[in-house]
Amino acid sequence: MGRTVSYPTAWSGQHPVGARLRAWAQACLLACMAAPAWAQPPSPDALALQLSERLQEGLSAPALAESALLLSAERMAGQAGQEVRLEGQAELRRHDLVLRADTLRYDPASDTAHAQGQVRINRMGDIFEGPALSLQLETRQGHFESPRFSLLRHGGYGEAGRIDFEGPGRTVAHQVRYSTCPRPRDANWEPDWYLSANRIVFDQETDTGTATGAVLNFQGLPILAAPWISFPLSDQRKSGLLAPTFNLDNVSGVELTLPYYFNLAPNRDATLFPTLMSERGIDLAGEYRYLEPRYAGQVRAAFMPDDRLRDADRWGLSAQHQHLLPDLAGLSGPSLRLDLNRVSDDNYWRDFPRTSTSLTSRLLRNDLELSARHGNWAFSAGAYTWQTLQDRDAPIVAPYDRLPSLSASYRSGPFGWAGTEGWSVSLLTDVTQFRTDRQPLIGAFNQPTDVNGTRWLGVLNVDKTWQGPAGYLRPGLQLHARQYQLEQAVGPVGARERNPSVLVPTLTLDSGLVLERDAVYFGRAVLQTLEPRLLLAHTPYRRQGYLPVYDSSAFDFNLSSIFSANPFGGHDRIADLSALTLGATTRLLDPATGAEWANLSVAQRVRLRDQEVVLPGQQAIREQLSDVLLSGNLNWSPQWAFNGTLQYNPELGQTERTTLAARYSPGDFRVFNVAYRLQRDTSEQIDFGWQWPLSDLLRGPAVPALGPGRGLGPGHWYSVGRINYSFTERRIVDLIAGFEYDAGCWIGRIVIERLQQSRTQANQRILFQLEFAGFSRIGSNPLQVLRDNIPRYQFLREEINPPSRFQRHE
Repeated sequence: MGRTVSYPTAWSGQHPVGARLRAWAQACLLACMAAPAWAQPPSPDALALQLSERLQEGLSAPALAESALLLSAERMAGQAGQEVRLEGQAELRRHDLVLRADTLRYDPASDTAHAQGQVRINRMGDIFEGPALSLQLETRQGHFESPRFSLLRHGGYGEAGRIDFEGPGRTVAHQVRYSTCPRPRDANWEPDWYLSANRIVFDQETDTGTATGAVLNFQGLPILAAPWISFPLSDQRKSGLLAPTFNLDNVSGVELTLPYYFNLAPNRDATLFPTLMSERGIDLAGEYRYLEPRYAGQVRAAFMPDDRLRDADRWGLSAQHQHLLPDLAGLSGPSLRLDLNRVSDDNYWRDFPRTSTSLTSRLLRNDLELSARHGNWAFSAGAYTWQTLQDRDAPIVAPYDRLPSLSASYRSGPFGWAGTEGWSVSLLTDVTQFRTDRQPLIGAFNQPTDVNGTRWLGVLNVDKTWQGPAGYLRPGLQLHARQYQLEQAVGPVGARERNPSVLVPTLTLDSGLVLERDAVYFGRAVLQTLEPRLLLAHTPYRRQGYLPVYDSSAFDFNLSSIFSANPFGGHDRIADLSALTLGATTRLLDPATGAEWANLSVAQRVRLRDQEVVLPGQQAIREQLSDVLLSGNLNWSPQWAFNGTLQYNPELGQTERTTLAARYSPGDFRVFNVAYRLQRDTSEQIDFGWQWPLSDLLRGPAVPALGPGRGLGPGHWYSVGRINYSFTERRIVDLIAGFEYDAGCWIGRIVIERLQQSRTQANQRILFQLEFAGFSRIGSNPLQVLRDNIPRYQFLREEINPPSRFQRHE
């Protein structure tokens, strides 16, 4: 049936019109009601195009006031400047609003629309449906009787007794049910979860929802009630109570945390998270973060009065601060860095295993450093101390504190005169006072050379590089000089001294080739390289065994350290190494992109004489041949990845260390990792980590993912976890295992975590969580645990691309 239009002018009655006549009639009506600027030719600025990655979803207030108003219906009656009545599939359309109803009245004087019968309004992608609506178009104020609604950006659905529109960004719903579970069009809406409330205010300016008289229902049961509750409508920060978290711990009992978040400013926030531990008491903790143009940092603190586990007050403090200072006296980029970590007692790391930010939970660093640059020079001054948390059953050596430490270093840039290309010069100077107080608890570790003192250090490096298309040659010279001022004399009887000094020269010659050829492996064309490398290093013997060891330790034996002239890090031991290191690497590359599909490396060191300089407690090294290192990586397809390292002892005919790892990841939310690690006579472990949908095992062919952050869709179970098993101890060392269920609008998680604290003690807890999509999470917080422990773990819900109103442009 065609549409008709009626006017109280020369025409009377109803006249069927075609598409062209209808368009002409609408244009005439709009021309009469629109502002005069509508008919004016656009200015050149209005036609200017601007680059944008997204369509412009909103207009400025002046532009919106001048935007066109489109009216259409099967029957239309009205007079210029007076109320217009539309009947039969009536529609009103403006830039950010589409209104449809059986009957529609529009009053241009008040710019108000009144709609009756099957009313449907689309405001910037938010859809409201119901029997009756009254709306002032310019101010976006009005009311809707008994509506159902769907919020695009927030993914929310609901129904209410009445909705009041209080402006472009504020909607108030009365006697309302709200959920992110989709509502079917032609069936009763019984969502898995919903928030019922006397009143909910949806404020798009602050991206928050505020409910009064609220009850959270899950599977038909009320699980949380509050006279007032505020929840986010997006991931924007806002002040208020966060969802409580709770878990079960074998040491602390039931843990209940009620966090409160303070959004102090766009660049500052704070969080209080008091925790009730049923077996121990109350832990009062908080965090403060700040970010300024020239400085940033955070402070975390916790205090537990009268911890029943230890019958003592417990506390922990962590503070990090970075500050860029103004340039001064020719120094550029001066900066201040603070890293403070202190706890109340030696057992803190064991009793609060998840609060430390340090990778070594028993060695807490406390640093204060001031640094600056001037041209090629860099300067630093600082104090570096440690808090060592001891365990009588497993003591560790306390490192030396550096109080203070002053250093200046120089590194040359490109030389500016002919014949100096390829030269590099560096110089390090340092003076540091070392102090430690190693307790009698670990007296067995003490060495005769453990003595406090001051070390003066100078290290000069000069090398020259000749680089060609297929290789390089780099000879180098290092002069390493240091002198000590010790609190007590060291050395053999009859030759003890308090101010020993050492000067150690080192000569190196590093060379390598890069050869290439085209090849075909397993039907795939590749570019294969062969990269042999040779390092010749010579350091004469200087007696150093009687000197203190302040910061030296042995490098891990790997493909990087084997090509080093000194097997020790730090500056208190320079090995008398005269050796030739031989190695080679071959790579398979994609000829088009240069992506590396595979590589294989092998290296071995040949000692030309015995190595006498070693660390305390070690014996001189007499073997001519070092262990053989073999390492490889294979990424032949995007789904599979393999890597491994092998350290082989040719004299004993056995491997000393082995690391093998593999990863299989055929798509999003599917990953399986396995790693095997062997260290002869020390440890042997295997490690599994995974995230995998159980539907692949139960339903046959794999279900494709909807995309990152969207999971596989509703109704899928996932298994997640990581298991570390020790063959040496014949037990599981660490364990994280659990399940996730994605119901679409909610996700359930349950995870068991076990952390080994000592040979006889482990910390265990159960984490369970309900995540109501787009609303809140209730329970524990296993997400960070899973992300930290399972390589390539993906969140089932994560907003990557926010929705656009043009997805509902209708």
